[in-house]
Amino acid sequence: MSGGPLSGGPLSGGPPGAEPDLLGSGISGSGTSGPVRPASDVPVRPASDVPVRPASDVPVRPASDVPVRPASDVVVGADGCPRCPWGLSTPEYVAYHDYEWGRPVRDTVGLFERLTLEAFQSGLSWLTILRKRSAFRAAFAGFDPAAVAAFGSADVDRLLADAGIVRNRRKIEATIVNARAVLTLDHPLEELIWSFQPEPTGRAAPATLADVPAKTPESVALAKGLRAAGFVFVGPTTAYALMQACGLVDDHLSGCWVAGGVG
Repeated sequence: MSGGPLSGGPLSGGPPGAEPDLLGSGISGSGTSGPVRPASDVPVRPASDVPVRPASDVPVRPASDVPVRPASDVVVGADGCPRCPWGLSTPEYVAYHDYEWGRPVRDTVGLFERLTLEAFQSGLSWLTILRKRSAFRAAFAGFDPAAVAAFGSADVDRLLADAGIVRNRRKIEATIVNARAVLTLDHPLEELIWSFQPEPTGRAAPATLADVPAKTPESVALAKGLRAAGFVFVGPTTAYALMQACGLVDDHLSGCWVAGGVG
């Protein structure tokens, strides 16, 4: 066979039976010249010289160190009712958890109030908002969109001086803008908001607080829909909090006495 990678190589050419001088080493083709090291000269490491790590030296992580995710974060209160853990921390939270949060709100005033309070809560605790809720209602005309839409600069100054509410100019002005947006809708506010309710049958109840999302594709879409309608100060996270508060989703933990019974 001629050609190919083997042609012209160091193993080609020379008389038959002769072998080449490999790298000028002087090793002849007979294969018998040159010193040969006896096998007895090859050092053999005794097996006893091979270090063996005792089993006792191998670190074993105690089972107690392995984090175990709880099956549920539900806590049983003194009244024997299992609740989401946040729903037990204060009397205000107990009442809000048991009788409002996650229960459907389908009227314009109620939805406008929740939307406003969720916007004011941004950067604050919800407990702060709950404790100021009655003052908010008084300051914003019971959250009647028509009344709030008529607010002017004097009302903004009045609200900024009202220690009973959260005195934030941007949030106050956003509430007035949103009230005016309610009045310009082609359909009721409740119809707009509830059109973004996710399919309830495709959603498992969360077992722990870690299972509860901060936003979802539906809340992203709701925020986008509200902004397109002229609403401001509402992002996907605020929109999801609104969905939770108004019953579009049921995020009571599995095992909570309210879970599954708020529809």
